[in-house]
Amino acid sequence: MGQKDLPRIGVDLGGTKIEAIALAHGRETFRKRMPTPRGDYEATLAAVAALARDAGPGTVGVGIPGALSIVSGLVKNANSTWLIGRPLKEDLERALERPVRVANDANCFALSEAIDGAGKGARAVFGVILGTGVGGGIVIDGKALVGCNAIAGEWGHNPLPLPGPTDLPLPACYCGRAGCIETYLSGPALEREHAALSGERRSAKEIALVDAVALSRYVERLARALAGVINVLDPDVIVLGGGLSNIERLYTDVPRLWTRYVFSDQVTTRLVRHVHGDSSGVRGAAWLWNDVSS
Repeated sequence: MGQKDLPRIGVDLGGTKIEAIALAHGRETFRKRMPTPRGDYEATLAAVAALARDAGPGTVGVGIPGALSIVSGLVKNANSTWLIGRPLKEDLERALERPVRVANDANCFALSEAIDGAGKGARAVFGVILGTGVGGGIVIDGKALVGCNAIAGEWGHNPLPLPGPTDLPLPACYCGRAGCIETYLSGPALEREHAALSGERRSAKEIALVDAVALSRYVERLARALAGVINVLDPDVIVLGGGLSNIERLYTDVPRLWTRYVFSDQVTTRLVRHVHGDSSGVRGAAWLWNDVSS
């Protein structure tokens, strides 16, 4: 059996769970998950390798909440901090005795939705994760763009454009900067906004139903932030994922509002909801080998 005939195995290494699937000609033939051994690199490495072996022979792609340094090959920018500075790719290849491709989990999300999801058939796709954090990935002609610094698509740590009175003071971000898009558009950011306005603590899902002011601010900020992406990348499709992507109002109001900030007489970029949901990351990890014909 040649490499092009092997299943594509994807592993999504998350902060709380690790999930693996195998795709044969785009169809799922295997799926298994286990809790992430938080804080323990060796145990995490063993868990990922075990899931990949259980999936059987095939190409292996792994999505991580971070990136590999172009300079050292070590993990950087990971919110699963026990991975930082570790040679994850090399260690997995040694354990599995086969090549492994590793990519940022937001890139995997974008790739999955570009290959056979909400962005199927589009040349340029920007995938957005609106959840505990704010991530992004870029796919051009079916290939995830990594960039020379391995940070392509990291829009969550750009400053929010055009901050006004209701956006001030600029909130501090864990990255050490202030006013990052993530500090306004993540789930915890929406919860903080609601608490500041009402004195109450609710989940982001509840806030979308009961707090029109907080939601209006969120929608307008998202429109500004995505307009900046459109002005630079001009994607055919922007696909939303993460828990906040389930807010219906985003798909009607954000495209209406972003026209104020996009440098064009018309905006044909489509804003759409993900197709594969929580499976997008693990499917995208498998599709890291989509340049191998099947």
